Amino acid sequence: MAEFVLAIDQGTTGSTVALMDARGELRASVNHEFPQLYPKPGWVEHRPADIWASVGKGIRAILRKRVCKPTEIAAIGITNQRETALVWDRRSGEALNNAVVWQCRRTTEFCETLRSAGHAATIRERSGLVLDPYFSASKYRWLLRNTPGIARLLKQGRVAAGTVDSYLIWRLTGGEQHVTDVSNASRTSLMSIGSRQWDERLLDLFEVPAAILPRITASSAVLGTTRGIPGLPDGIPIAGVAGDQQAALFGQACFSPGDAKCTYGTGSFIVMNTGGEPLHSDAGLLTTVAWQLGEQGSPVYALEGGAFVCGAAVQWLRDGLGIIKRAPQVEDLARQVEDHGGVEFVPALTGLGAPHWAPEARGTLTGLTRGSSNGHIARATLDAMALQNADILRAMERDMGRRMRPLRVDGGAAANDLLMQIQADVLGRKLIRPEVIETTVAGACYLAGMGVGLWRSTGELRKIWKVQREFSAQMKAPARRKRLASWDAALQRTLLTVS
Repeated sequence: MAEFVLAIDQGTTGSTVALMDARGELRASVNHEFPQLYPKPGWVEHRPADIWASVGKGIRAILRKRVCKPTEIAAIGITNQRETALVWDRRSGEALNNAVVWQCRRTTEFCETLRSAGHAATIRERSGLVLDPYFSASKYRWLLRNTPGIARLLKQGRVAAGTVDSYLIWRLTGGEQHVTDVSNASRTSLMSIGSRQWDERLLDLFEVPAAILPRITASSAVLGTTRGIPGLPDGIPIAGVAGDQQAALFGQACFSPGDAKCTYGTGSFIVMNTGGEPLHSDAGLLTTVAWQLGEQGSPVYALEGGAFVCGAAVQWLRDGLGIIKRAPQVEDLARQVEDHGGVEFVPALTGLGAPHWAPEARGTLTGLTRGSSNGHIARATLDAMALQNADILRAMERDMGRRMRPLRVDGGAAANDLLMQIQADVLGRKLIRPEVIETTVAGACYLAGMGVGLWRSTGELRKIWKVQREFSAQMKAPARRKRLASWDAALQRTLLTVS
């Protein structure tokens, strides 16, 4: 009997493939990294062939673990880095250009022309998103204008465009399905947040033809079946798809309005379930679709704030400054000092996201003295990861008009106990860490399992989700106010550098 779900978690720096059983236990997981390309300052690219190769390696590696037979896989779930834009040839399946990654800022100037022309409010009202190069729409426009030979292929109807989920589904189904789920579509700046269809006005503003885009579907439903994938039988349903942050919200069992989670990955993202109606933000946050269960199901909306650089800041300490050899060493280095010692690191290495939305901001490291050490820089980095989230939470609470419930945490850096304690302290509330901190994978599995009836309700999934540890705030309110004031001053210095 087929009782396993295979999850593909296609992230910014690598792809994870995992297997979950019908009890909700992750039985095996493998990860393969792929190269990051930085052709110009502020530009970030991936080779689509590298993305697909990392997924294929993961599938083959997970099957070699012999946790189950390929015929015992009931469904495949996909979760993915969002906003990253790709174009490929419908006939050959070959990519026409490198993928433009969500972190990339190459379309900043075009976004500013739209803003100067007074279109920011229209984009916000229709899509739920702020006008920023972060989102897919301006990336599609850039690809359509800068890909050699694409004009001829457009005339021939051979161009397909999509986010990473669309590309993977295309490849997994042997080119039979060009679809995207509603959560990923809601991150493009091209989908109407109300109708959940491509919006003609937005398509016109960003100069993107609807014909190249995928069909928008539910997040939990059979979107297609496998065909011609080495190691996998044909016909396995691809039954669950969601952008990584929405998948994490689902994987954290945040099924009720007011439930919220924070995922610590390359960036960090706080997402809160707001229920069946979109909640528009007055504080610089994003209105997005969390998921839709079944083609006839009602959507669940969310409010989101994201910091572009979280775990990437630790990678910079490792690769750029060389003060650690492995990312987990940052905790030990930060513990060598009592606190940040006045050092402030604002990691605007790819601009600032919510709630500031300053794409041209650049990172600053201030407060250095002769007494400053690598330990202070490491501690300031962990503090910055937590303080960016505090900014987002404060904005979210202004939109809600009330304090948030305890925050559920996940992602790789959630394993860092010092960071979690710092986060609880600067937020002034409890954090809850689940047993499975890679909840993007769990969310993809849950959605796919529900899509084929392996689990029949979110109530069943609540019983699967388990708490591993809770962190309560230990910092007193006066000390918290002082710490936040120091961070706010550093932020203002950073924002002053934006021309």
